[in-house]
Amino acid sequence: MYKRSRKRPGLQPVFKRRVLVFVPVVNSINKPLMPTIPSRARRWIKSGKATPFWKKGVFCVRLNVEPSDNKLQKVVVGIDPGSKREAYTVKSETHTYLNILSETEDWIKKSLEVRRTMRRTRRFRNCRRRECRFDNRHKNFLPPSTKARWALKLRICNNLRKIFPITDYIIEDIKTRTKNSKDRWNISFSPLEVGKKYFYSEISKFGNLTLKQGYETKQLRDFLNLPKLKDKLSDNFYAHNVDSWVLANSIVGKYNTPDNENMLKIIPLQFHRRQLHALQPNIGGKRRLYGGTMSLGFKRGSLVKHKKYNIVYVGGFLEKRGISLHSLSNNERICRTAKIKDIKFLSYNCYRYYNLKT
Repeated sequence: MYKRSRKRPGLQPVFKRRVLVFVPVVNSINKPLMPTIPSRARRWIKSGKATPFWKKGVFCVRLNVEPSDNKLQKVVVGIDPGSKREAYTVKSETHTYLNILSETEDWIKKSLEVRRTMRRTRRFRNCRRRECRFDNRHKNFLPPSTKARWALKLRICNNLRKIFPITDYIIEDIKTRTKNSKDRWNISFSPLEVGKKYFYSEISKFGNLTLKQGYETKQLRDFLNLPKLKDKLSDNFYAHNVDSWVLANSIVGKYNTPDNENMLKIIPLQFHRRQLHALQPNIGGKRRLYGGTMSLGFKRGSLVKHKKYNIVYVGGFLEKRGISLHSLSNNERICRTAKIKDIKFLSYNCYRYYNLKT
């Protein structure tokens, strides 16, 4: 039985309905079309009308025939940025297609500190001083840790627009304090301001960009009587994704409760650049090889299907034993002696992801 909710002015009455999962659809030239339901996608695949594929953890289908309808609806991406977790919602007027909860890349700063220490050590061995160089100063310099955080948002949005016909992007504009000073602080005073300026300039090339302040997001959430958890590290819809949903709903929505609270959690994988040897020697003064992105012909992080462990991703390797395989859900190493003949390559990958169902 459907249960009618309380009416609100300006909003359509909402029925408590069954959550639908949608499959993104692209045509033969990879142009995004409107998503479809899984049962129709299965019929297309079985009859040969479509070919299945994975796009960064999202199951999609590619049509092998001309679509019966090319009409596109307005699809919006709501983005709620954060320091530890970030939320994305892909929504049209009637359906919520996808909710994404992403973790941020927080290892860049530490890696740069290690690199700086080792570089200074090498310099000191050769020359105890370093002449000043002024040709390495950049006016619009973006710190690597800041660029990594905002570039991750840009990559996720770029991947989404390849499988969904996205027309608009709406973002909660985050702020930081300024200073009453006459120096350059208020010009480029914060990595936060520099990073978001770079992100806004790039994402505006994808579609229409709308900014909302934090208090406006709260007003939208309070108007719909939607709660928000105080635990920011929780994998719950109402920790971050509720804000991305109300942002998207403010442009194309007409419902007062989320129709889909299932989430896809994305965790970026950390890859180590190839080094001639490890930073510290082992017992006996010998240093082992370290880093790299290839494991016996497979690119690290790639999704593969093993005969015994099903879908996993590729880690490191031992030359005489085999490849290490890791779990997508908890990042645990499942096997370190997998043979190449037992592995089937699925797709390249730079994230670890799994579904969170509510």
